[in-house]
Amino acid sequence: PMAEDRHIISRKRVTDHGEVYTPSRIVNAMLDLVKQETERIESRFLEPACGRGNFLAEILERKLRVVGRRYRKIQLEYERNAVLAVSSIYGIDILEDNIQKCRQRLFGIFERNYRRLFSRTAKDACRESVRFILERNIIHGDARSLKTAGENPEPIIFSEWSPVNGNFLNRRDFRFSELLMYAAEPKQMSLIEEPEQLSFFSDLGEQGFLPTPVSEPRLIHFLELAHAGES
Repeated sequence: PMAEDRHIISRKRVTDHGEVYTPSRIVNAMLDLVKQETERIESRFLEPACGRGNFLAEILERKLRVVGRRYRKIQLEYERNAVLAVSSIYGIDILEDNIQKCRQRLFGIFERNYRRLFSRTAKDACRESVRFILERNIIHGDARSLKTAGENPEPIIFSEWSPVNGNFLNRRDFRFSELLMYAAEPKQMSLIEEPEQLSFFSDLGEQGFLPTPVSEPRLIHFLELAHAGES
């Protein structure tokens, strides 16, 4: 069977990293518990031990089916929303080969759906934007230490991609550690003490705080993401 359909790659990987892949029937059953969110194009998902992307691949398949149904007749609208769907998916894994495989797998899902509808008019710029997003969203790192893997670990940084003014995305970068801190235990602070932190209230009146990005917001056309680079 294909690697993503197998439960394990090797006994050594199970022993060293606890790596066991979730079968597709269980993946689908779990995702069906939040089916509405998996079919919402902009709904964000993070898999902190993504392996080769069993969960993320199915989420992207579901999102792109929605994009195809809604925008198959207008190529630019399809491209914009397909890129947005890809940008909503995040993953971390400690094994570099898993990360490479996951990125390739997600790109392959995008490419297959894209070419099926627009084989003669598909744009390389759109493909490049998807590849660029996957490089930033699927991270070789350790979700426990909150740092990248390798010889010189650094804090994991994730980019948030938000649609603005039609064909533009607003990119903001956040430290993963800070995102977790605010998700788990919002700090009680005043705007006077830390004015850069923005307070907000939910519809239920619960107070929370937005983390501070490590970069200034940047508006980028969705077809020019790769050319905007890392700056």
